[in-house]
Amino acid sequence: MRICSTVLACVLLLAASPGRAEDAAVPDIAYFDLKPSLVTNLNGGPRYIRCEVQLMVTDPDRLPEVELHAAALRNEMLLLLAEQDGSKLTTLAGKENLRLKVRDAFRKVLKNKIGVELVRDVFFTSYYVE
Repeated sequence: MRICSTVLACVLLLAASPGRAEDAAVPDIAYFDLKPSLVTNLNGGPRYIRCEVQLMVTDPDRLPEVELHAAALRNEMLLLLAEQDGSKLTTLAGKENLRLKVRDAFRKVLKNKIGVELVRDVFFTSYYVE
């Protein structure tokens, strides 16, 4: 009987524990895949870049607004890529610098279009410079 009481006490304690997975706050983020791949020419060094990008958005309910302005986001990124020195984009530091520039550019576009930056981060899911 003592074992049953101990097991029951443990089960009740675990069920009431604030650390349960169901009680953990679910982050309010969503991902938006900017499809299709972006391909454009570069300045100097390697001649072109092909990449795929995903945006981490801070409000999943506003994904339709991000999708609505996908053309403006793609345009901004293509213009940004065309300004880049291809030789710098082959390094890890160059890739990270580009990622941050893209993130900031996307924030600016969405701020202008919908009044909110909305983009928490940007990730390259494919990245090829030649």
